[in-house]
Amino acid sequence: MSKPSELVQGTLDMLLLKILALEPLNGWAISLRLKQISGEVLGVSVGSLYPALHKLEQRGWIRAQWGSSANNRRARYYSLTRMGRKQLEKEAAAWNRLSDAITAIVNLREA
Repeated sequence: MSKPSELVQGTLDMLLLKILALEPLNGWAISLRLKQISGEVLGVSVGSLYPALHKLEQRGWIRAQWGSSANNRRARYYSLTRMGRKQLEKEAAAWNRLSDAITAIVNLREA
């Protein structure tokens, strides 16, 4: 049985793209924002977050640049690219179709 905090396979990329569509953030801030927006339901480990960010950067969907964090430490800030925005639109549309289909099944009235 899966726990609510486990992400459906393939959704992490979409969630990261969506969070970065709001504003550029560093990895720690991305993790916090995911928890905040989801009402503490979703979280991502460091071991999953940074490989996912690296993959998104390799695909050209995000870019990274060095900056200073709130506590004045050096940190990489990630931002969405134009290609990333297009990919987010595609993934969000696919997610909405899947989510609607699952909701329709879950809401079936029993005989």
